[in-house]
Amino acid sequence: MLTVGDVMTTSVVTVQGSTPLKQVAEALVERGISGVPVVDEAGAVLGVVSEGDLLLKESGPGVVRKHRLGRLLGDQKALQAREQKLKATTAGEAMTSPAITIRPNQTLAEAARLMTGRQVNRLVVVDDEKLVGIVTRADLVRAFVRADDELANTIREEVLLRIMWLDPAGFRVRVAHGVATIDGHVEHRSTAEAIESAIAMVPGIVGVEADITWTLEEADVRPVTVDAFFPYSPR
Repeated sequence: MLTVGDVMTTSVVTVQGSTPLKQVAEALVERGISGVPVVDEAGAVLGVVSEGDLLLKESGPGVVRKHRLGRLLGDQKALQAREQKLKATTAGEAMTSPAITIRPNQTLAEAARLMTGRQVNRLVVVDDEKLVGIVTRADLVRAFVRADDELANTIREEVLLRIMWLDPAGFRVRVAHGVATIDGHVEHRSTAEAIESAIAMVPGIVGVEADITWTLEEADVRPVTVDAFFPYSPR
């Protein structure tokens, strides 16, 4: 199963809190990127400066509109943050903090949910609180452009063998245009359902057609009691 560490960019442009905003803008333009992490001298991530932060400053004071109901509506803190960005001259003053981070061993599905939920285009990848990479929406999209043969092999080697601990030889797996078809037999119904769910989470799979039969329903499995071993034990 692909993880964030498999698709992230490890060569990351960073700035420090004291870096002038003009240098930040130049870095974004020269490298063709939309945001840079702000780090301290030890490499810990302090925040992120994005194109949006720079555009907010460029838009001028008119973008911040105070009103009497601001505090009641709960946007006073946001207004203060915008005012600070308008006055910013350095990366540390303009950055959005704290940065939204993810670990390299997390799945692409987790990264996609985090990006969507927090409405961001990139995530800072950290390990032991230190910056190790950046993953963007474009990185996740590229993960979907994978050959059908590669996806089928991922299902066999990663889903069936490594995650489910099942012998891939007991299943027939095919992928066509991103739609996975799998046939086979397992002991429990829950295992069949888990296989289908796991396949659906493989980046690049757009649909799953599963025909996996099973022998036992979980409700049919009764716990073993002492009486099963000692039917004539005294009460």
